[in-house]
Amino acid sequence: MGEQHGNHKHCLQSGHLNARLIARVAPARVVRVPESATSWTSSSVDPNWRDRYARYLMFTDLLVLVWVVFGVQIAWFGFAATDLTITGSLNDVAISYTTLSVIIIAAWMLALGAYGTRGYRVVGTGFQEYRLVADATIRLFGIIALVAFLFKIDFARGYILIAFPLGLLVLGASRWMWRQWLNVQRLNQRFSSRVILVGSLDSVTHLEQELARQPEAGYLVVAVCVPNGKKGSLLNDTQIRISVDLDALQTEMQAKAADTVIVTSSDELAPQRIRELSWSLEPGRQHLVMAPSLTDIGGPRIHTRPVSGLPLIHVETPRYEGRKLFAKRSFDITASALLIMVLSPFLLATAAGVRLSTPGAVLFRQERIGINGKPFQMLKFRSMVSDAESLLSGLQSTERPEGNTVMFKMKNDPRVTPIGRFLRRYSLDELPQLFNVLGGTMSLVGPRPPLEREVGQYETHVHRRFLVKPGITGLWQVSGRSNLSWEDTVRLDLYYVENWSMTGDLIILWRTAKAVLAREGAY
Repeated sequence: MGEQHGNHKHCLQSGHLNARLIARVAPARVVRVPESATSWTSSSVDPNWRDRYARYLMFTDLLVLVWVVFGVQIAWFGFAATDLTITGSLNDVAISYTTLSVIIIAAWMLALGAYGTRGYRVVGTGFQEYRLVADATIRLFGIIALVAFLFKIDFARGYILIAFPLGLLVLGASRWMWRQWLNVQRLNQRFSSRVILVGSLDSVTHLEQELARQPEAGYLVVAVCVPNGKKGSLLNDTQIRISVDLDALQTEMQAKAADTVIVTSSDELAPQRIRELSWSLEPGRQHLVMAPSLTDIGGPRIHTRPVSGLPLIHVETPRYEGRKLFAKRSFDITASALLIMVLSPFLLATAAGVRLSTPGAVLFRQERIGINGKPFQMLKFRSMVSDAESLLSGLQSTERPEGNTVMFKMKNDPRVTPIGRFLRRYSLDELPQLFNVLGGTMSLVGPRPPLEREVGQYETHVHRRFLVKPGITGLWQVSGRSNLSWEDTVRLDLYYVENWSMTGDLIILWRTAKAVLAREGAY
């Protein structure tokens, strides 16, 4: 959503990387604004939905904290009255744990409010909402521990050590459920900022498409203004008509019940004209957002620095060295070794099943291209007949409805064995790649390792995939897998290469488990 004051501007991409890592770049169904939506009046839109949603969150936060804190108190002490003692003074003071529970709940609610966990700029999408909830909880826990030490408060340690982690967990679950509800509302064009785009035709078209990809982000485009455009024509394949009169912007906002103006490019607008535009907006109700010509940039790489009244945006160049790389490799070694040990009985059973079901080797070794363009042998459980490679040329001539012009994917590939079909459905054929990870040729998370024949069809920019190690899983696997087009696959892989982080890797691993269980796009 926009800034709270009319002349405050922020970058549309300023969310947290680990938030946007999944949400922003993953392909989503495009939601276009119908003709009826573009003709709504202000009376049909609730201007106070942000405050009302914040009250929803406040109420459920209170219910969660009461349930957790008093639940832990009852589980730990029972229903008997129990006192704790504050010592270190001439007159020791004793208070009940019920009083302490009330104090903790009140302080926790204040901390959640002070940290802005219910602010409309952070709720509904991205990781920042969860991070703020965690920050408020952890800092409150630290303050209580410090106060208990300084004033020598003698209370049961287990009571506190259980209440705070459990409270944080249930708060996160509550926020997640509210987020699912809000996403449904936004898919139905409710509880969203109603946006007017201002800029060149190319820039407003691009941004409208990007916002339509992710309606859960809460930006619903209801009108566009292109100063040098063709008045009355439709924007792309939408029902949004193009306006060219910037002076009539306030009238347009009233007619469309819009509350946010996004300036997508300033080529046609002088700096003074943009300032006048910000002055014309109603403070607190109408918001101005500046969207620079940046796409697929993660939040931590963006830093805003005002210089002489200019909001300069610094974009860090991605680096593939140092502490982050060491942490990633350490995590790969530890996690792959543990998984191999835990899964070793299952790996042996699967190997026996593959060996006994059809003639051929247990493992399928295939040369793939890894980091810096170096080839390596990737391992998989064999899921096809032993002469699958010799049959490939005949299959490549068939029509591929998946629409991927580089990677060969076939939904009902006749080369796949019965046990191989089961392994592929749950991605179990990929498990031997844990040995690739342990050996250092792959990572748990990264771009898909391509075949050499595929690399020969790459455009120049696609070679940036080789700046990091290929992974067992990645953004494309959790965003549609084999159902994706080649363009979407490249876009997701390059986004990961440009913006990867350890927290982002953990999110992808979590979503991988859900994608495997859903079995969507696996063949």
